[in-house]
This record gives sequence, structure tokens and C-alpha cells, in this order.
Amino acid sequence: MSNADSANLFENPEDQKLATLATSTLARSGAKQAAALRDSTGRTYVAINVASPELTLDAVEAVFVVALASQISGIEGVVYAGLPDAKVAVIKEHSAQATLFHIDASGSVTRA
Repeated sequence: MSNADSANLFENPEDQKLATLATSTLARSGAKQAAALRDSTGRTYVAINVASPELTLDAVEAVFVVALASQISGIEGVVYAGLPDAKVAVIKEHSAQATLFHIDASGSVTRA
């Protein structure tokens, strides 16, 4: 899917920015998954998956923790890239109206 095609899937143009943050973080970090989150004030956060014997978080869980540490009151959108499996329920439980998207290795965008 081209950038133009994927941009059409995003109802909010700010979600395209999240897509750029998530995919560039994934490429730069070499992680298996990266996520970008926009809170209700427009601030953005990024994180990658964490995998160690003591702690395992997918990128969605990790970015949620980072955002909570900044005392967010709500979530507008999350885009994650890389591995398709993510525990998106944590986002939906906190902010049911938040948009969630996944970008796979080929660049295809789907609603999560």
C-alpha cells in the first residue's frame, strides 16, 4: 500500500503522523514492534516492545505506560507497526473512542 493509500485510511490526519513515528521508530530501533500514541491534548509518545526474562510488554502496552507516566487524561489514537499481535484492550479500556491502527511489514494499514 502506498503512503497515499494508507493516508486515506486515516480519518484524522494526525494519525498519519503517528504512523510515521511508529514506522521510523521501528526502523531505527531494530525492535520487533513499535507504537506511537497521541493523547487528548495532542502530545505524542513512542515506545518499542520489551522482551526480557523479567518483563515482557508489546509496544502498545509500553507506549501506554509511557503516556500514563505523563498523566494523560485520554487517548485519541495509537498506531503500531511490526508484529501484528498487540494487547490493544488496554487502550480500549482507557479510551474507548481511541482509533487504533496496525502497519505490517509491507506497509499495509488495518484498523486494530
